[in-house]
Amino acid sequence: MPAWTLFRVAPAICLGLSAPLLMGALGPRQNFDGRILAAHNREREALGVPPLHWDPVLAGEAEQWAQQLARTGRFEHSADDPRDPEGENLWEGTAGYYPPESMVGLWISEKRDFKPGVFPDNSKSGELEGVGHYTQLIWAATTDVGCGLASGNSDDILVCRYKQAGNVIGQRPL
Repeated sequence: MPAWTLFRVAPAICLGLSAPLLMGALGPRQNFDGRILAAHNREREALGVPPLHWDPVLAGEAEQWAQQLARTGRFEHSADDPRDPEGENLWEGTAGYYPPESMVGLWISEKRDFKPGVFPDNSKSGELEGVGHYTQLIWAATTDVGCGLASGNSDDILVCRYKQAGNVIGQRPL
């Protein structure tokens, strides 16, 4: 290759290789915590509910539980501490495939079955399981969230913890 051709092509190659760095490289896991929080707060804002705040202690607890689930291959809620109850949402999907907005979006999709009212009578179909993640996400008395992500054999597991806990029998989500 003539030197003048290499001289003309080299800047284009360098620019192409550095483009992800220059553009911020927003991959599926970049700014994960901020994107999880923003996904929650977009839905809450649309309903006129105050935004959640990120709690690093909740996030640490959530990550520990996500790692436990990934290690054991189980998919279940953690035991409640009656002295200090927390809400909890779980998500599981193909490892490395879903961005945080899609993870939270699955919970938000339960909105289609949601009806206002006193908990647990918030499901149009009568199936509380079809709206329980959504009601926790929008629960007006909830002020803080922290989430953790872990990978198992083939799946990612997201755990989000909430304070104050939502889904309280006899109370309204909104």
